[in-house]
Amino acid sequence: MEELQAGEMCSGLPLRLIALAAGGKIHSDSDEGDGAIKYTISGEGAGTIFLIDELTGDIHAMERLDREQKTFYTLRAQARDRATNRLLEPESEFIIKVQDINDSEPRFLHGPYIGSVAELSPTGTSVMQVMASDADDPTYGSSARLVYSVLDGEHHFTVDPKTGVIRTAVPDLDRESQERYEVVIQATDMAGQLGGLSGSTTVTIVVTDVNDNPPRFPQKMYQFSIQESAPIGTAVGRVKAEDSDVGENTDMTYHLKEESGSGGHVFKVTTDSDTQEAIIVVQKRLDFESQPVHTVVLEALNKFVDPRFADLGTFRDQAIVRVAVTDVDEPPEFRPPSGLLEVQEDAQVGSLVGVVTARDPDAANRPVRYAIDRDSDLDQIFDIDADTGAIVTGKGLDRETAGWHNITVLAMEADNHAQLSRASLRIRILDVNDNPPELATPYEAAVCEDAKPGQLIQTISVVDRDEPQGGHRFYFRLVPEAPSNPHFSLLDIQDNTAAVHTQHLGFNRQEQDVFFLPILVVDSGPPTLSSTGTLTIRICGCDSSGAIQSCNTTAFVMAASLSPGALIALLVCVLILVVLVLLILTLRRHHKSHLSSDEDEDMRDNVIKYNDEGGGEQDTEAYDMSALRSLYDFGELKGGDAGGGGGGGGSPGGGAGSPPPARLPSERHSLPQGPPSPEPDFSVFRDFISRKVALADGDLSVPPYDAFQTYAFEGADSPAASLSSLHSGSSGSEQDFAYLSSWGPRFRPLAALYAGHRADDEAPAS
Repeated sequence: MEELQAGEMCSGLPLRLIALAAGGKIHSDSDEGDGAIKYTISGEGAGTIFLIDELTGDIHAMERLDREQKTFYTLRAQARDRATNRLLEPESEFIIKVQDINDSEPRFLHGPYIGSVAELSPTGTSVMQVMASDADDPTYGSSARLVYSVLDGEHHFTVDPKTGVIRTAVPDLDRESQERYEVVIQATDMAGQLGGLSGSTTVTIVVTDVNDNPPRFPQKMYQFSIQESAPIGTAVGRVKAEDSDVGENTDMTYHLKEESGSGGHVFKVTTDSDTQEAIIVVQKRLDFESQPVHTVVLEALNKFVDPRFADLGTFRDQAIVRVAVTDVDEPPEFRPPSGLLEVQEDAQVGSLVGVVTARDPDAANRPVRYAIDRDSDLDQIFDIDADTGAIVTGKGLDRETAGWHNITVLAMEADNHAQLSRASLRIRILDVNDNPPELATPYEAAVCEDAKPGQLIQTISVVDRDEPQGGHRFYFRLVPEAPSNPHFSLLDIQDNTAAVHTQHLGFNRQEQDVFFLPILVVDSGPPTLSSTGTLTIRICGCDSSGAIQSCNTTAFVMAASLSPGALIALLVCVLILVVLVLLILTLRRHHKSHLSSDEDEDMRDNVIKYNDEGGGEQDTEAYDMSALRSLYDFGELKGGDAGGGGGGGGSPGGGAGSPPPARLPSERHSLPQGPPSPEPDFSVFRDFISRKVALADGDLSVPPYDAFQTYAFEGADSPAASLSSLHSGSSGSEQDFAYLSSWGPRFRPLAALYAGHRADDEAPAS
């Protein structure tokens, strides 16, 4: 295959493609130049982009070719006999290759660009890389060889001509001076030679912040004032140091470096994380009288310091803060604010308990008055001298009743009682031996008739309400009036208990069944106090094992065999059992009465008073009663054909002249005759009732009790008066409901009800 200027052959066939200025030429070796051969082409662009001269074989391009869109075309050439159109040679395939020219300028496909670089970066620091592309053939000439250059911004940035890497040109980029740069980068083909095409893009370079600026206070002196009564935690004021940096480079902390004159840290400083302000806060109680002015040194420093910029200086600053304390009229101060006092419980009324002291902290040092808050001493057991603060007893004391007293003492300025302070005092009542010892319980013991000598009957213990510091020590002996007892002996065990034993063998219950043994109990003082208690000893009959069988009282037998706690538990169990039984009986009776009431209510609920005859409120509202009234009127005129009631006030016979026979003459009731009315059309009522019946039967949503009701009149033979309001002329006073009693037990409540109403109606008449 031979490369030609405007085309090339694909194989060594007899046809040859010869390049021409405007295209190419196909020539056959059989062509003798006499015009007998006709040349034709087919394939890509044949007949449209490319045309061939049939005689000469010259190929011409009819359109402008663009290599960037299509670099070559594949066609087929034929040489035919013009006369017979016979193919003289085999078809040959050839390629027309479009040669490149520099007709495409460079393009930055990803522009415009945004890059960033830290401020104070050294010269030559890489910022970013930009790249342009050229659609021309990179393998043909220099059409696609690009060179980069800076059109705008060359004072601060450079670009590598070959790679497009942008770098800093100066070492002192300062974000605080200029935060953003617009740089124009140009790409030129033909390796930058004259006549080359070029394209450009804009690169935005953002200078990022570094911590190169220390915090600075706008002023070197700040002054604040605060009242001396300000509680701990009160903010005195806010101070903010300025920092030209941004973001975390502005984060700072504050310290109180020194504090003059106070001898202690009266203030502390915290940092507001949102505003980066220093908040000066009171952390000790202020006192105008002791120090009216406080001076502190406030220091601000960055949290994050970059060691690369340490040579720029210290990243901290200081300012002086003066805090003036303003005077406030303060209440008196107790010294100490609370305390403990002690007093003997046998102290006389008016005895001194202790003295409290308070002073006015203000410079005026006004006189102070004292008082006891009576809410803390409702019984007024203590009093206080208003001038001296001396606390004395106001009543007798008793440690056994109240061993401690907590009172509140008030101190106020003499001329301004609103300036008041309080102090809590705890007063402990010291014990004195003023309560004699007593037997722990009224002891009762039992002994068998056949008891042996020296048998232990009872161990006795003692209680004493006093609490001596060294503990109790009690002594036991028989009373001086009977220092010895022929039947029983008392032994002091030396551990604050004593034991009672028998003195001889056996007792005779018939001669004496109860013995009383008086015992003297003495404490250790001082002063020594004593009391006498009596031990009751009962003589009981016992079995061979020594178990008590009988004594004089059943209660004592139980007491001898059971402890008081066991007796109480037994009684509680019995009481609970009785309560449970009563509760069960009550519930059963309530259940029966509930069933009975339900049964009664069942009978009574079937009787409802209506002013109109029918099945209830819903029925009377659902049907037009005027139709029934008209029907009744017609029945009266027709002589009872419609079921009109007769008897009493009207003639139901319709001209018959005699009423129908009644079951109970005394219980005959009637409906009054209505005024004459024209004879109605029965077909109207029949159609009306039929429609209502059909509607009721077809409505599935209607409950069963809303079924269609049939309305009629009682007739002449009904023993009960009509309840209808259809011109009823009867009244409750005209009816006798005694017959209801004969209808069975379910109607007796109704009969009693109407009998009661009848009695109420007749009462005024009598």
